Amino acid sequence: MHTELTALERQSDELALLGLMQLVSPALPIGAFAFSQGLESAFELDWVRDETSLAEWLSGVLEDGLTRCELPVLARLHEAFDQADSQSIATWDEWLAATRETAELAAEDSRLGASLKRLLGSLELLPSDQQLPSEDLLTPLLPPQAGYVTLFAYTAHLRGVSVRQTLLGFTWAWLENQLAVACKALPLGHTAAQRVIEQLRPALVDAVNQALTFEDDDLGPVLPGLALASALHETQYSRLFRS
Repeated sequence: MHTELTALERQSDELALLGLMQLVSPALPIGAFAFSQGLESAFELDWVRDETSLAEWLSGVLEDGLTRCELPVLARLHEAFDQADSQSIATWDEWLAATRETAELAAEDSRLGASLKRLLGSLELLPSDQQLPSEDLLTPLLPPQAGYVTLFAYTAHLRGVSVRQTLLGFTWAWLENQLAVACKALPLGHTAAQRVIEQLRPALVDAVNQALTFEDDDLGPVLPGLALASALHETQYSRLFRS
């Protein structure tokens, strides 16, 4: 009996891992490749020009942005989905939307969220009323215009991915997307991108560790440079990306 239970647990863990790999794959058809999160503007402004400055930029965004904003909120959303707490889900989804400092960053979050929601719908993975406590039957678990982070948390919860692995997967997807942007818009080769990954991999783990320690009052991104770059991107003469 013990052996059978262990095998079932192992299968569950493996399915969760495959679900996370599907969620963070660049092949996921939600259009993330079309957005640069202000990075293209940083290239245009010559703030980021090579491998070294790219690693510095990404380290700063990770430390002062994801670590203090998306990652801790992702953990809270994951827990809220585990508890079917629709009020907390809506609150944190609105909080995240309020942190988007430019129209382009807000549009990126909402459009990726809408795309991921459509994909989940096509896979018949959206929540139903039966998943809610009886007293909340009329309250949808997902906000109508939920952002990308909220949909990411829901998908990870659905796949049985742990909170910590969810946060690590989110940082990995972010880093890969940013490096894909750099390889398209900078004279940066794929080998150089892999060196940046090697440099930042420990920082991803540290970011998750720190994010899981924050209280609610500690949260909030501190990224004035990214906000400025994103705002300037709106009127950039020539551009490849939508943000």
